[in-house]
Amino acid sequence: MVQLIRRHGHRIVSRKTLPDNRDKIQQALLRALKSRKTDVVITCGGTGISPDDVTIEAVRPLLEKELEGFGDIFRFISYGEIGSAAIMTRALAGVSRGKAIFCIPGSPNSVRIALERLIIPEVGHIVKHAREKKSDT
Repeated sequence: MVQLIRRHGHRIVSRKTLPDNRDKIQQALLRALKSRKTDVVITCGGTGISPDDVTIEAVRPLLEKELEGFGDIFRFISYGEIGSAAIMTRALAGVSRGKAIFCIPGSPNSVRIALERLIIPEVGHIVKHAREKKSDT
């Protein structure tokens, strides 16, 4: 993940490994959302269907707007690669406080799909719109 992000010219300002704990995930996300250095938050892992996988449940309530298409397209691409097992794939994207947030599965193939085919091509566009102020017309 780090190599792909850097290879495409982006800088990583913070990186943390957290347990599958809703409160700790939310606390870390809130810190990132307060940081002026942060434009994008990407979580990796904890998106499965086991009882311990709580990343999506921790992040979703903190989103101002959800980008439903991200998960849909991610599963569509995954289906082409892994078949029907894609129904167990959970991925989430949205915006909060002018920042883009992505929750992706932790497998190397999932990371590659999410970053190369969805996040990196669109992240600048997403952040631009998340920060855009509507004029009073």
